Amino acid sequence: MHDLRISVTDRCNFRCTYCMPREVYGRDFAFLPRAELLTFEEIARLARLFATLGVRKVRLTGGEPLLRRDLPLLVRMLKQIPGIDDLTLTTNGSLLARHARVLADAGLDRASVSLDSLDDAVFARMNDVGFPVSAVLEGIEAAAEAGLRPIKVNMVVRRGINEESILPMARYFRERGHVLRLIEYMDVGHTNGWRLDDVVPASEILARIDAEMPLVGLSPNYTGEVANRWAYRDGHGEVGVIASVSQPFCGDCSRARLTADGQLYTCLFASTGHDLRAPLRHGAADDELLAAVSAVWRARGDRYSELRSQATRELPILVSDPNRVEMSRIGG
Repeated sequence: MHDLRISVTDRCNFRCTYCMPREVYGRDFAFLPRAELLTFEEIARLARLFATLGVRKVRLTGGEPLLRRDLPLLVRMLKQIPGIDDLTLTTNGSLLARHARVLADAGLDRASVSLDSLDDAVFARMNDVGFPVSAVLEGIEAAAEAGLRPIKVNMVVRRGINEESILPMARYFRERGHVLRLIEYMDVGHTNGWRLDDVVPASEILARIDAEMPLVGLSPNYTGEVANRWAYRDGHGEVGVIASVSQPFCGDCSRARLTADGQLYTCLFASTGHDLRAPLRHGAADDELLAAVSAVWRARGDRYSELRSQATRELPILVSDPNRVEMSRIGG
């Protein structure tokens, strides 16, 4: 276990079609009550225990994490934990310009920003709230100026919607020294209407870029890194591709995920979580919590992406599991 992803809220101000489709997450959708969210003190205590089990990287996610009030306070608490040497944030960027400096001052090391196109019409179709590209770009530059580097820009690629944005995104962020990470459209949860036909595979994504800006493969930064890294042959920048659909990487997975209400998941595609909030709030000692987490981690046998890859060679459509945790809850 190397990487802990902590969702601090299940709420978001976007309604991205691949994550929180509006027809499901409408005005009457019941999000988690505040009392059910882990407090910052509870999050910090669990993070400290995970650090003793080998976690070195903590990523704050959501929903949209910047909707959680006083988030810099949590950043400051996590930064003080021995063993955690990489504290990062994944955000849709809508509030980043406002918060980047205070997050950096609190100790945040880096930021990843989700942006699916530089074209306002395409991006609006993806985020489904009409949010402008310019405001996200402003947040990215504010983060860079605050020292939250390297900035990684996450682009989910969905056929028929934004694959024509791949090259403009690659050109733009290469020029500015940010790392573009292109993500195959995944069937996280069961509400996003995923179909295999909508996936643009990593091989096609890379071929589009390589034809104009030749690429050369790079070694992973560490075992279990989710993105395959590629450098531009002229030495100016790199891109990453997360190919969970076409090139599953279950065997090297080193990531644990904690939801905002304290459920521990060992896979992005899991159906069952393990409740840490209940023992935490009923007075469990640290050694009891450590034993519970260790038992879950040792027993994990998650191979969903590999099994999906095998199944799609045999069946045209996969049947979605209605119990799988949604991306807005587990944090991607």
